[in-house]
Amino acid sequence: MLENPRSARVRAVAKLTKRRVRDETGLFLLEGPQAVREALSYRPDGIVQLFATPAAADKHTDLRRRAADAGIDVIITSEQVLAVMADTVSPQGIVAVARQFPTSARAVFAASPRLIAVCEQVRDPGNLGTIIRAADAAGADAVILTGRTVDPFNPKVVRSTTGSLFHVPIAPGGDLADVVDAARAAGLHVVAADVKGDDLLAAREDGTLARPTAWLFGNEARGLDDDALALADTALRLPIYGRAESLNLATAASVCLYETAFAQRTA
Repeated sequence: MLENPRSARVRAVAKLTKRRVRDETGLFLLEGPQAVREALSYRPDGIVQLFATPAAADKHTDLRRRAADAGIDVIITSEQVLAVMADTVSPQGIVAVARQFPTSARAVFAASPRLIAVCEQVRDPGNLGTIIRAADAAGADAVILTGRTVDPFNPKVVRSTTGSLFHVPIAPGGDLADVVDAARAAGLHVVAADVKGDDLLAAREDGTLARPTAWLFGNEARGLDDDALALADTALRLPIYGRAESLNLATAASVCLYETAFAQRTA
């Protein structure tokens, strides 16, 4: 059993909460049984180390079985050691170290996508993780990150995706103008989500949303700036029928992605 919370091995895992260390090592932190379960199902070869407390190992026997099938040893740790490794206040007893697996925008467009989400300057990890999860649920082909969008392998982003990180290609680090040009060249209609845009219901009725679409989503506080909006073919807004001042970015993105998914499948 791994019991020393000050050991070099434990400290190396704990440091993966820092962007600099993730960039240097190409590794990231996975927490909780659901995230590890998805990793074992979709990218078992990417798992470098897998740790569990005795209680968690006894509770999640399916994970131990899947790990064994993939040739991965489960390293048993004390509760104190796992608490040092984890990013959460109340860890669930399972932590893994995995290799990052970013894709490129070029690869995304080479696959002839019909629906993608482009996140420009999205800074909140919870929002990005939820957008990735919504994109996965809506059947989107990829999520592309542009500008200073938060690192998709940030532990909070990873947790917020609840495993969808392993289902949908993520392409970080692009320039928005280049991504929009590539999207248009690939035959996608570029639609910006913006409070000053046209009513989304009209776009639903005229068939706009049934086309192959790249949605642009901007910063939580500022939205898309004028230069970014100018790149889009059109801008659409979600109507608000109640008294809410606005919608959370991730909630709005979820609705937009699903509207397109509905329209494309109906067509």
